[in-house]
Amino acid sequence: MPYISPPGKAEAELVGAELPNYSSDQTVGQSKGFSHIPPPAPAEGARPNYQVPCLQLWLILPSAMAFSELMDRVGSNGPFQFLNLVLLGLPILNLANHNLLQIFTATTPAHHCHPPPNASEGLWVLPKDQNGKPEMCLRFIHLPNASLPNDTQGATEPCLDGWVYDLSTTSSIVTEWDLVCSSNKLKEVAQSLFMAGTLIGGIVLGDLSDRFGRKPVLTCSYLLLAASGSSAAFSPSLSVYMVFRFLCGWSISGIVLSTAILNVECVSIQTRAIMSTLMGYFYTAGQFLLPGLAYAIPQWRWLQLTVSIPFFAFFLLSWWIPESIRWMVVSGKFSKALKILRRVATLNGKKEEGEKLRMEELKFSMQKEISLAKAKYSVADLFRTPNLRRVTFCLSLAWFSTGLAYYSLAMGVEEFGVNLYFLQLIFGGVDIPAKFIAVLSINHLGRHITQSCALLLAGGSILALIFVPSDLPTLRTALAVFGKGCLSSSFSCLFLYTSELYPTVIRQTGMGISNLWTRVGSMAAPLVKITADFQPFIPNILFGTITLLGGSATLFLPETLNRPLPETIEDIETWSWQTKKPKQEPEAKEASQRIPLHPCGPGPDPC
Repeated sequence: MPYISPPGKAEAELVGAELPNYSSDQTVGQSKGFSHIPPPAPAEGARPNYQVPCLQLWLILPSAMAFSELMDRVGSNGPFQFLNLVLLGLPILNLANHNLLQIFTATTPAHHCHPPPNASEGLWVLPKDQNGKPEMCLRFIHLPNASLPNDTQGATEPCLDGWVYDLSTTSSIVTEWDLVCSSNKLKEVAQSLFMAGTLIGGIVLGDLSDRFGRKPVLTCSYLLLAASGSSAAFSPSLSVYMVFRFLCGWSISGIVLSTAILNVECVSIQTRAIMSTLMGYFYTAGQFLLPGLAYAIPQWRWLQLTVSIPFFAFFLLSWWIPESIRWMVVSGKFSKALKILRRVATLNGKKEEGEKLRMEELKFSMQKEISLAKAKYSVADLFRTPNLRRVTFCLSLAWFSTGLAYYSLAMGVEEFGVNLYFLQLIFGGVDIPAKFIAVLSINHLGRHITQSCALLLAGGSILALIFVPSDLPTLRTALAVFGKGCLSSSFSCLFLYTSELYPTVIRQTGMGISNLWTRVGSMAAPLVKITADFQPFIPNILFGTITLLGGSATLFLPETLNRPLPETIEDIETWSWQTKKPKQEPEAKEASQRIPLHPCGPGPDPC
């Protein structure tokens, strides 16, 4: 539907217009507000037509306002954006507790075989391993006795009567369900199922968010995480616990994806990187909270419940989080979008500007996106066009390598032989300077240079671990902390970079696929570590090489610094790679913005 200017505008132009000069030698007469289309010349010998030539009235439209300019009118860096950041950031503050929860709820304390019933009153002796330490998974078949033959005294067997744990520090799912010795892999299975939930949730919820909106998915994800996390605390068995942890991972994907989109769509182009980094600092602060909570609450069930209950409050607070204005406009919800824009203007002290906004102006500012909104987009559309296909492949490799390397370091803190709580604080603390340096680089050097450097440095630090001997734990820990900081910078940049590269109509789906590859990487990390059984340096070679490949792939992506967000798939083909368009002549450009007001002349056909 063409845009018609407000009443009085067209009349003002027409009243002051001069009548065109209908000279015989003039082919086309033009004046302000009018375009004269002369009648066709009479055929030879035919009687000339002396009918007064008709006038075709045109309304010359101004160029369409970009959506970012529309947001600037109502305020794109005001109290509304700050309030939105707080409402979205508080759940992220507690999200780190769930992602890294099994570091503390699945710790394996010192343990040994429970004595057999006939040895309850006698002296219980434990067999020793090659290093002289007590065996944790074996016991003597017979108690050492001088009357027994020598070949019988050393005979051992698995722990047939359970285990005895050192519960002086903490209890965990390991002690609850005896996940030690031959059952120790079940602990990793529980973490893998959690990651599988985030993987599948990223696929399903990303598509649902593009169809039904960001806010409904976000609100339902808060409620699902609160319910499933609390239920996991009361799990009667390991299988039930795994099901609830899977649902926790599912809901976390919906929270992460919707938060990343809602955080950057309502701010100016210049502050996108800052807002994205501030959101990342909420996650960093959560990493500081987790060791304190785990130290204060040593019982794993109470710890699980403590980190889950706050999401019931976040579910209620989510009603004050507005829906994405871009999504509402593209989806045809103009009245609701206009209402939110006016609310933004009021909170930012620009109420008069908000009252001036009209629905027609909102429609005209995004007329191209609205015309394409009826098309249905799916994951297949991410590979439909050449440039979008390149974006998807390069981002997928970057997300996969970041997730693979990050979770191999973050979930392997027990391997460094340092105090678990202290090392977790260091791993969380390195994010503060890492993300600060990242935001400076993002704003000055650009997105794809920052992203590439972060992954290349991380890959180099992981490969360097191969040449550092195990008797230098301090140096190895320093390299791991540096690599983890680079990977944190990579995550900060990737969330912003991905949201800027994918167009609005399929942005959430693209974020979902990116999240999928991160979870595939996090699930593959434990499998890669198994290769250490063949050679101890193989895992670091794989981690480092794949990370270097991810950093190299981002060099083939376009720069998005100070660029408006793409709205449609066609924008990626023309805007992202700066495809040169033929220059439009001024007269042709003006003609393309003319809309006929009404047909002239009698009869059904316009002149």
